[in-house]
Amino acid sequence: MSTILAIETSAELASCALLVGDNVIVRSTPGVRSHSQSVLPMVQELLNEAGIALADCDAVAFGAGPGSFTGVRTACGVAQGLAYGAKLPVLPLVTLEAMAEACRAATGAGEVLAVLDARMGEVYWAQYRFLDGGWSEVVAPTLSAPQDVAPLAAGGLQACGNGFAEYADAFAGKPFVQTALPDIVPHARELALLARAALAAGQGVPAAQAQPIYLRNKVAYTSAERQAINQAKAGA
Repeated sequence: MSTILAIETSAELASCALLVGDNVIVRSTPGVRSHSQSVLPMVQELLNEAGIALADCDAVAFGAGPGSFTGVRTACGVAQGLAYGAKLPVLPLVTLEAMAEACRAATGAGEVLAVLDARMGEVYWAQYRFLDGGWSEVVAPTLSAPQDVAPLAAGGLQACGNGFAEYADAFAGKPFVQTALPDIVPHARELALLARAALAAGQGVPAAQAQPIYLRNKVAYTSAERQAINQAKAGA
């Protein structure tokens, strides 16, 4: 049985989860500006509750993106620091797949369209299919305008994600919007569950090799982003 720590800060909700065998315990806190300060205390709370040390874990997973430019860097930096110190592998996982897993848990759907607000009038989205106990990409993670979201036709497609709440007018009239679940965002709980299969499949990488997933090019950091990155590194 695996013991995996998962960290997710790619959206406005920061969350951490600890998978111990078949049990998952979680902590979460809102507020993207405080992610770098909140993650390490949540991690320590989880380890204390489970009565284990970080070195007792088998891996550290994190939401690698797509998502907030600052958020995915925060999660990556903290995961790298923790994993390096404890000599653990890192599992970079796709945030949209974690949303698909949350959607499946809520509805039982095996065909999911995950749409995450990317700000600046755009969304990150992907389409997933659950087969043989795992997810496969039907449409790989994509950045586009909301009106350009175009999943491949599939029976029983279930849509989810905060992009539907943020851009309701742009999605109006789309056939998949009628039953969409707009309150689903990436969460460490689902990352921890996905991480178990990823670790078993040998997808862990050394801490130094872990990288975020970017779909939008960005050249410069804002002062707030620089501060968040520096705080995450210092905390880790």
